[in-house]
Amino acid sequence: MAKPTFGTHPFLLGFDELERLVERTARTGNDGYPPYNIEQTGESGFRITLAVAGFAEADLSITLEDRQLVIRGRSQDDSDRAYLHRGIAARQFQRAFVLADGVEVRGAKLENGLLHVDLQRSVPENVVKTIRIDAGPANDRG
Repeated sequence: MAKPTFGTHPFLLGFDELERLVERTARTGNDGYPPYNIEQTGESGFRITLAVAGFAEADLSITLEDRQLVIRGRSQDDSDRAYLHRGIAARQFQRAFVLADGVEVRGAKLENGLLHVDLQRSVPENVVKTIRIDAGPANDRG
C-alpha cells in the first residue's frame, strides 16, 4: 500500500497544488548568483535585495508569473572593450521566488548596485460562514 503524499492526504482537501509548488520551488535553479537578502520590513512587509553591481536599470526585468516572482539580469555586450584582466562577472542571471497567496509586489528600486523589491502580505479577513443543510434524498448530489 502506497503512503499518501502531502498533497493527497485526506485531511488536506484542495492542497494538491501545494505539492506542485514545492517541486517548482526546488527546480528554480538558483546557483548563488547574484547574492540576495530577504528581510522583514514590518508586520506584513518583506524586502528582497539583490546585489546587482554593474547592471543598469535597463538590464534588469522583474515579472510575476503565476505567483512566481522572476528577476532577470542581462548585461549589455561590451565586446568593443579590450580587457587586460576581467575579474568582474558580467553574466546573465535569473532568480525566482515563489510568493504565497495574498503577497503582492509593492515596488522595486535600484540604488547603489542593490535592487530592492518590496512585498506586502495582505491580511485575510476571518470569515465564518454557516452552511445550510437541505433535507432530501442523499443521492441528490448535483
